[in-house]
Parts: sequence; C-alpha cells; structure tokens
Amino acid sequence: QVQLVESGGGLVQAGGSLRLSCAASASNISLDGMGWYRQAPGQQREVVATFTSGGNTDYAASAKGRFTISKDNAKNMVYLQMNSLQTEDTAVYYCRLWRYGAEYWGQGTQVTVSS
Repeated sequence: QVQLVESGGGLVQAGGSLRLSCAASASNISLDGMGWYRQAPGQQREVVATFTSGGNTDYAASAKGRFTISKDNAKNMVYLQMNSLQTEDTAVYYCRLWRYGAEYWGQGTQVTVSS
C-alpha cells in the first residue's frame, strides 16, 4: 500500500506563487508515474501535470508556462511549482501515483487564489 501526503497549499493573491509537495511512502519512485490533479467545486477532477514512468512530463494547457512539476527520487517526493496563479486555479490539488496497474491518491491540499 502506498500513501501520499500533500502539503503546501494555502491562500495566495492572484499573481502569486505556491509550491506543493507530495511525499510518497513508496520506495524507488523513479519507475512510477506520478502527477498532480485538481478539483474545483462542482467540477470534475482534472489533470494538471504528470510524470510518466518513462520520466517524460506533460502539462494541461492551463498549466503550461506557469506550473512546473519536478521529482526527487531520492526523497520520494514530487513537487508542483505554481507561478502566476489565477483565481481559476482555486481547487483542491491531489497527488497521484501509479505502478503495476494500481493507482494511489493523496487526501489533497486546498489552494485558494484571491483576486
């Protein structure tokens, strides 16, 4: 069983930055797919940024140029640096890991961007 714990959310003004962190209890995450997703009130959960098991990154159109996903395999951590935040980025942000046909989710961290 893999546990994921997100942190780093909070309240920020539009134009500001936040860095989200996700700590994975799994070992050797270098071969795992990992990513960040978000869910705004009344909306479906959507992908924000991902690392494939091959190490490639992919971003949602809304995140390109503003958000950066990174991974520290030695610390079993994945991060999401979010810059130029907009009110539309307000959501609960979730970390996801997938390996060997199974997937795991964290509990989420709230990001609120005020105008």
